[in-house]
Amino acid sequence: MAISSRHKISINFSSTGMTDVVFNLLIFFMLTSTLVHPTALKLLLPKGSTQTSAKPQTTVSITADQKYYVEQQPVTLEALESVLKQKLGANPETYISLHADKNVPFETVVAVLNIAQANNYKLIIATTPR
Repeated sequence: MAISSRHKISINFSSTGMTDVVFNLLIFFMLTSTLVHPTALKLLLPKGSTQTSAKPQTTVSITADQKYYVEQQPVTLEALESVLKQKLGANPETYISLHADKNVPFETVVAVLNIAQANNYKLIIATTPR
Protein backbone atom coordinates (compact mmCIF):
# COMPACT_ATOMS: atom_id res chain seq x y z
CA MET A 1 0.00 0.00 0.00
CA ALA A 2 1.48 3.30 -1.09
CA ILE A 3 1.34 6.20 1.30
CA SER A 4 0.79 9.54 -0.36
CA SER A 5 1.01 12.89 1.29
CA ARG A 6 -1.91 15.24 0.99
CA HIS A 7 0.10 18.47 1.03
CA LYS A 8 2.39 18.69 -1.95
CA ILE A 9 4.57 21.76 -2.34
CA SER A 10 4.61 23.16 -5.83
CA ILE A 11 8.10 23.86 -7.12
CA ASN A 12 6.89 25.97 -10.05
CA PHE A 13 7.52 29.72 -9.98
CA SER A 14 5.33 32.15 -11.88
CA SER A 15 7.12 35.35 -12.84
CA THR A 16 4.11 36.95 -14.52
CA GLY A 17 3.32 39.23 -11.58
CA MET A 18 6.94 40.35 -11.24
CA THR A 19 7.13 41.12 -14.97
CA ASP A 20 4.03 43.33 -14.74
CA VAL A 21 5.54 45.27 -11.82
CA VAL A 22 8.84 45.79 -13.67
CA PHE A 23 7.10 47.05 -16.82
CA ASN A 24 4.90 49.42 -14.81
CA LEU A 25 7.99 50.84 -13.07
CA LEU A 26 9.76 51.20 -16.40
CA ILE A 27 6.86 53.14 -17.90
CA PHE A 28 6.59 55.33 -14.78
CA PHE A 29 10.28 56.28 -14.83
CA MET A 30 10.26 56.91 -18.58
CA LEU A 31 7.31 59.30 -18.24
CA THR A 32 8.66 61.16 -15.22
CA SER A 33 12.16 61.57 -16.68
CA THR A 34 10.76 63.42 -19.70
CA LEU A 35 8.96 65.88 -17.42
CA VAL A 36 12.11 66.97 -15.60
CA HIS A 37 13.72 70.14 -16.99
CA PRO A 38 17.13 71.43 -15.89
CA THR A 39 15.92 75.02 -15.82
CA ALA A 40 12.55 75.92 -14.45
CA LEU A 41 12.66 79.46 -15.84
CA LYS A 42 10.46 80.13 -18.84
CA LEU A 43 12.82 81.41 -21.53
CA LEU A 44 12.41 81.64 -25.27
CA LEU A 45 15.91 80.84 -26.45
CA PRO A 46 17.17 81.90 -29.89
CA LYS A 47 17.56 79.22 -32.53
CA GLY A 48 20.97 77.78 -33.39
CA SER A 49 22.39 74.93 -35.43
CA THR A 50 25.65 74.05 -33.65
CA GLN A 51 26.14 72.11 -30.44
CA THR A 52 29.04 71.84 -28.04
CA SER A 53 30.17 68.84 -26.07
CA ALA A 54 31.49 70.83 -23.10
CA LYS A 55 29.69 70.34 -19.80
CA PRO A 56 28.98 73.61 -17.96
CA GLN A 57 29.50 73.80 -14.19
CA THR A 58 26.66 76.30 -13.69
CA THR A 59 24.05 78.28 -15.59
CA VAL A 60 23.31 81.98 -15.76
CA SER A 61 19.82 82.88 -16.95
CA ILE A 62 18.47 86.23 -18.09
CA THR A 63 14.68 86.53 -18.33
CA ALA A 64 12.77 88.78 -20.71
CA ASP A 65 12.32 91.37 -17.95
CA GLN A 66 16.14 91.43 -17.45
CA LYS A 67 16.32 89.54 -14.16
CA TYR A 68 19.47 87.51 -13.59
CA TYR A 69 19.60 84.01 -12.06
CA VAL A 70 22.50 81.75 -11.19
CA GLU A 71 20.86 78.34 -11.51
CA GLN A 72 17.62 79.05 -9.58
CA GLN A 73 18.95 81.82 -7.31
CA PRO A 74 18.00 85.40 -8.29
CA VAL A 75 20.94 87.84 -8.30
CA THR A 76 21.56 91.41 -9.39
CA LEU A 77 24.01 92.28 -12.15
CA GLU A 78 26.31 93.91 -9.59
CA ALA A 79 26.39 90.76 -7.44
CA LEU A 80 26.68 88.33 -10.37
CA GLU A 81 30.47 88.37 -10.53
CA SER A 82 30.93 87.74 -6.81
CA VAL A 83 28.34 84.92 -6.83
CA LEU A 84 30.12 83.25 -9.76
CA LYS A 85 33.53 83.62 -8.07
CA GLN A 86 32.15 82.11 -4.89
CA LYS A 87 30.50 79.25 -6.77
CA LEU A 88 33.24 78.47 -9.31
CA GLY A 89 36.54 79.80 -8.01
CA ALA A 90 39.36 80.71 -10.39
CA ASN A 91 39.55 77.57 -12.51
CA PRO A 92 40.46 78.59 -16.11
CA GLU A 93 38.67 75.54 -17.56
CA THR A 94 35.29 76.52 -16.10
CA TYR A 95 32.32 76.56 -18.45
CA ILE A 96 29.18 78.61 -17.81
CA SER A 97 25.98 78.09 -19.76
CA LEU A 98 24.20 81.36 -20.57
CA HIS A 99 20.43 81.07 -21.06
CA ALA A 100 19.18 84.44 -22.34
CA ASP A 101 15.65 85.03 -23.56
CA LYS A 102 15.59 86.02 -27.23
CA ASN A 103 13.89 89.31 -26.34
CA VAL A 104 16.73 90.41 -24.04
CA PRO A 105 18.71 93.42 -25.32
CA PHE A 106 22.17 92.54 -26.52
CA GLU A 107 23.85 94.89 -24.02
CA THR A 108 22.67 92.77 -21.08
CA VAL A 109 24.18 89.67 -22.66
CA VAL A 110 27.43 91.59 -23.27
CA ALA A 111 27.54 92.50 -19.56
CA VAL A 112 27.60 88.79 -18.67
CA LEU A 113 30.17 88.15 -21.42
CA ASN A 114 32.41 90.83 -19.92
CA ILE A 115 32.15 89.24 -16.45
CA ALA A 116 33.09 85.86 -17.93
CA GLN A 117 36.04 87.31 -19.84
CA ALA A 118 37.34 89.19 -16.79
CA ASN A 119 37.42 85.95 -14.78
CA ASN A 120 38.65 83.69 -17.63
CA TYR A 121 35.42 81.67 -17.68
CA LYS A 122 34.35 80.04 -20.91
CA LEU A 123 30.78 80.87 -21.87
CA ILE A 124 28.35 78.63 -23.75
CA ILE A 125 25.28 80.41 -25.12
CA ALA A 126 22.25 78.12 -24.98
CA THR A 127 19.98 77.95 -28.02
CA THR A 128 17.09 75.83 -29.23
CA PRO A 129 17.63 73.55 -32.24
CA ARG A 130 16.43 74.77 -35.64
